[in-house]
Amino acid sequence: MNMLKTTLLMAALTGILIAIGGAIGGSTGAVVMFVISLGLNFYTYWNSDTMCLRAYNARVITREEAPNLYDLVERLAERAQLPMPRVAIIEADEPNAFATGRNPEHAAVAVTTGIMRALTYEELAGVISHELAHVKHRDTLIGTIAASIAGVISMIANIAQFAAIFGSNNDDDEGSNPLVLMATAIIAPIAAAVIQMAISRTREYDADAEGGRICGNPLYLANALEKIEHYAKYGEIPNAKPETSHMFIINPLAGKGKSIANLFSTHPLTEDRIAKLHEQASQQGITTV
Repeated sequence: MNMLKTTLLMAALTGILIAIGGAIGGSTGAVVMFVISLGLNFYTYWNSDTMCLRAYNARVITREEAPNLYDLVERLAERAQLPMPRVAIIEADEPNAFATGRNPEHAAVAVTTGIMRALTYEELAGVISHELAHVKHRDTLIGTIAASIAGVISMIANIAQFAAIFGSNNDDDEGSNPLVLMATAIIAPIAAAVIQMAISRTREYDADAEGGRICGNPLYLANALEKIEHYAKYGEIPNAKPETSHMFIINPLAGKGKSIANLFSTHPLTEDRIAKLHEQASQQGITTV
């Protein structure tokens, strides 16, 4: 059911992109945006891991560079019955992590230096298990494609604003309605943000539950989320962007306070996630870490 919902939401994102093209350039613009969306999906499929790691200056490491982290990822990947992903480190004080890659065979798990300092070994295991769950569910590809389309929608919306002011080449009408263009420029990015938020929230609860099973104790992840949430209120990941914020275990833009990014949170409330993990632990008869 969640996969069906995600598929429909992804189709809605593509539909918004095509609608913007139609508003700016009529049927020709719609076709152009459709072709662009196909190209984006193709490019993102093959390059999602490289794109995300490069965006955050994540450095892929070997076992010799960080043996404890590498061994932990390897052990948990075996428990999840996944191929060993690449392991990367982001130089940032804020504790956070994300996974990326088009499939389990081409996945990467990235953690900040801050999370390695802030969490216990068990809590870090919970976080990495959560990220491996995203890999197992193939959420990493979906998230990256959603980020790419949402980014293009924002860019094209800016073009629509200029078109509303200076006119456009619509081949279906005598002239473009500037009010329609302006409305499109305002509404489309908001709709894209809402859809992107819905995609992320749909997958986040599932990753929490699977992560709790992979690490063996849902309370490991629950405690980690509580700590990360505390730190997130006072800082943010360098170079963090709204388009990719949904990829992290906790919104990396939480420290922006009144930022527009916080109007459309890509993550469920952390306290709700923690409550569900405690409920999962109780059902398994686990009461302590």
